Amino acid sequence: MFVTFRRLTREPFTSEACELIFKHCLHDDNQKYLLHAAVVMPDHVHLLLRPLVDAGGWPFSLPVILKSLKGASARSVNRVMGTEGPVWQDESFDHVLRNDESMREKMEYIRQNPVRKGLVTKPEDYAWLWIEEGWLKESSEVPGNS
Repeated sequence: MFVTFRRLTREPFTSEACELIFKHCLHDDNQKYLLHAAVVMPDHVHLLLRPLVDAGGWPFSLPVILKSLKGASARSVNRVMGTEGPVWQDESFDHVLRNDESMREKMEYIRQNPVRKGLVTKPEDYAWLWIEEGWLKESSEVPGNS
């Protein structure tokens, strides 16, 4: 599943806030979801994930995953930025991926997002980008990425 959520305002996060948001994205990996990729941009986040099942055998729903992630990260952001109130837009964009090709395309989209926005010249140089081990090799085999 490809997920995007945005900051309530267009004001960019500080580096310290980006670092905290990034840590929150990684925190529930292998607990509520399997994380394949994450990037924290100055005003939004992209995730590529697969929900895991809870103790009752039911998959964690996306609303449950996002409520936890957005709530915890908002509290951290407000603390370090000295602000109060909502940090994230209520709505998010999500797209269920149907095949490996779609997954590779979204993975590459996430990898290249900081480059497309002019924040770095190579994806590997972006501090708040995480790609599941094994995908970097595979993504270099995607047509047009050589």
